[in-house]
Amino acid sequence: PLSDGDRRKQISVRGIAGLGDVAEGRKSFNRHLHFTLVKDRNVATPRDYYFALAHTVRDHLVGRWIRTQQHYYERDPKRIYYLSLEFYMGRTLQNTMVNLGLQNACDEAIYQLGLDLEELEEIEEDAGLGNGGLGRLAACFLDSMATLGLAAYGYGIRYEFGIFNQKIVDGWQVEEADDWLRYGNPWEKARPEYMLPVHFYGRVDHTPEGVKWIDTQVVLAMPYDTPVPGYKNNTVNTMRLWSAKAPNDFNLQEFNMGDYIEAVLDRNLAENISRVLYPNDNFFEGKELRLKQEYFVVAATLQDIIRRFKSSKFGCRDPVRTCFETFPDKVAIQLNDTHPALSIPELMRILVDVEKVDWDKAWEITKRTCAYTNHTVLPEALERWPVSMFEKLLPRHLEIIYALNQMHLDRVAALYPGDIDRLRRMSVIEEGDCKRVNMAHLCVIGSHAVNGVARIHSDIVKNSVFKDFYELEPEKFQNKTNGITPRRWLLLCNPGLADVIAEKIGEGFITDLSQLKKLLDFVNNETFIRDVAKVKQENKLKFAAYLEEQYKVKINPSSMFDVQVKRIHEYKRQLLNCLHAITLYNRIRSNPSKSCVPRTIMIGGKAAPGYHMAKMIIKLITSIGDVINNDPYVGDKLKVIFLENYRVSLAEKVIPAADLSQQISTAGTEASGTGNMKFMVNGALTIGTMDGANVEMAEEAGEENLFIFGMRVEDVEALDRKGYNAREYYERLPELRQAIDQISSGFFSPRDPGCFRDVVNMLMYHDRFKVFADYEAYIKCQGEVDQLFMDPHKWTKKVIRNIACSGKFSSDRTITEYAREIWGVEPSATKIPPPNLPRD
Repeated sequence: PLSDGDRRKQISVRGIAGLGDVAEGRKSFNRHLHFTLVKDRNVATPRDYYFALAHTVRDHLVGRWIRTQQHYYERDPKRIYYLSLEFYMGRTLQNTMVNLGLQNACDEAIYQLGLDLEELEEIEEDAGLGNGGLGRLAACFLDSMATLGLAAYGYGIRYEFGIFNQKIVDGWQVEEADDWLRYGNPWEKARPEYMLPVHFYGRVDHTPEGVKWIDTQVVLAMPYDTPVPGYKNNTVNTMRLWSAKAPNDFNLQEFNMGDYIEAVLDRNLAENISRVLYPNDNFFEGKELRLKQEYFVVAATLQDIIRRFKSSKFGCRDPVRTCFETFPDKVAIQLNDTHPALSIPELMRILVDVEKVDWDKAWEITKRTCAYTNHTVLPEALERWPVSMFEKLLPRHLEIIYALNQMHLDRVAALYPGDIDRLRRMSVIEEGDCKRVNMAHLCVIGSHAVNGVARIHSDIVKNSVFKDFYELEPEKFQNKTNGITPRRWLLLCNPGLADVIAEKIGEGFITDLSQLKKLLDFVNNETFIRDVAKVKQENKLKFAAYLEEQYKVKINPSSMFDVQVKRIHEYKRQLLNCLHAITLYNRIRSNPSKSCVPRTIMIGGKAAPGYHMAKMIIKLITSIGDVINNDPYVGDKLKVIFLENYRVSLAEKVIPAADLSQQISTAGTEASGTGNMKFMVNGALTIGTMDGANVEMAEEAGEENLFIFGMRVEDVEALDRKGYNAREYYERLPELRQAIDQISSGFFSPRDPGCFRDVVNMLMYHDRFKVFADYEAYIKCQGEVDQLFMDPHKWTKKVIRNIACSGKFSSDRTITEYAREIWGVEPSATKIPPPNLPRD
């Protein structure tokens, strides 16, 4: 690892440290320590120093933030509203320094104060307001929208408790509440002046003056704003998260029986709405509290959107038409999956019931405003809410949904007379023992654009999931392949690699990642090959040191770092990885003297607390590790490590250190994946199936530069028609049989031999994801990985080709496509003048 002096001398991607900036930084730091934190150097803790630095950096945002919002008010551009129940932001300090070009100045100022910047950065809590890909995508999108100068707002919920902290106890996952706000959050600003009411329950009254939703219970939505800086363009957008507050008369108006204390204690019931993030990834749990959360964020956000639309200088130019004619020209609402789907009936309710817009006109406005992103094809993940729950909680919205559905089905019936089955398939209301509202169907009929998140996924959306809807309105369906922000996922987490790249091609790639293509000119450049390999080795040493310090595990830094980090799910097939580890182990045991490529297999990720099989998979991984890591015959040749509490801040450490990235879902199940892209840009090679964005990664870099194996979507479909029989593979493949028998017999769980019977039983008799069908191809492909790794020179050339071809996977490219093809706005390269300069 670099010395402090070397780190500060790194080239300008970290920002030039002017002497004035450094002195100013020191002054500001001391001022905050004194006035904000009320401490002196004798009693200040490391956390106080972190907060003093955070406030110092935040001060640099404020002027730009105010000026950006003022700029939008004056220009009145079309506003983009990104609605999501998850924003997986991670830490904010370093990202803010990077985007403001303050990193070197802060580093130097903190160094002069006798402190260590990296140590302070480690004190910050992750904002873990997401489960995985969907929530992290929202965070990357916010960064890109600000960098592209779009007038964009992220809207979500300020969960008091984010994704749980994962502890491993005796090899099992144990959940711990994530009290991330315990010490306060320096990056948010409460805005009580914009508090809004949200209504639940009640009944609907149809009067001559129109429809009234009455006798409701009210919860207040308190906004908290977090700044979202673009990269060195002086734009600072806003993420607004809502927190639930009980009104002061809560429970006192009806229960005026004198039980004042009880009534005040019951305020918790209302405020529970924003208490905790539901920890399910790719799984629908139909709980009333979750439906309340979904309506809460939608109702508060839409009131805010309409207030901003009405108060805009150009909101009402033409007095002849109703004001809302221009609404879709000034407002775009992007629905991140179906979680904010209630935006559609809620916008209809406001337009029709409150603003008295004609029904058909309101429907036109709603459709032109809303667009829907689909994130999964797994049936268990689709939101299907019981009608009975809707009726109780949101009676007016249910009426509106019924009316919209009737309109929709009338149209389908007219186009396909007599096709009753098509009407059943396409209805928003699913008939059956329990009538349900299909939220995906609601989103498709209520949006002008529907997109998948990788080409293969968008094709599946058109050809199977929403086939009938695609036949009806093919022009609605688009693809927008996901991307990641190169600021956090290259510059911030891998400054060594960013420097080596900038030395060769300049800094333009930071905001135009396609420029990485220029690195193809250096694929045979010996110094560049050496530099890239050296950076990777430094990152591996640093991560090995971190692992030893945090978890007391010693690993061999010259081994291949073979990494699979993502949520634990059967479709992601961590079990296939386990079978490879066992196979490798058995080969070493049967021939200990044979030379082999040493590997450290690292698997990390959280399991939903209620997902039994996922928790068993974690126990299996840790149990395999216990056996392999303590076998003297194996020594340094093979280690299996479970990375505890995988989260954004841990991803930033492990991804730059990885040699091999595992992306091994069954073809047709991973909508896109974004971890795959992070590994690619950070110089790991990919072993993967032709699924999600892996397909496009192989297309960009050339299939020969990835390790692609296994069934394609067509093969999976063919196997489904034929019937998948796991026993067939078990009988035919001796190494597979040995591995399964070992798991089954208790070889990896000697103290509880039957521990893994559920896992074995699933693999043998009801494996929806066909692990055994890809085992043989996977093991063979892993052999090819070993072969290449033994030739570091050839390996690094492949790494360079991968990095050079990763440019497509920037979220800047993704957002540019959304802007042009869905929202109807153009990204702007203009810098807003900084706060210290007068405005034009």
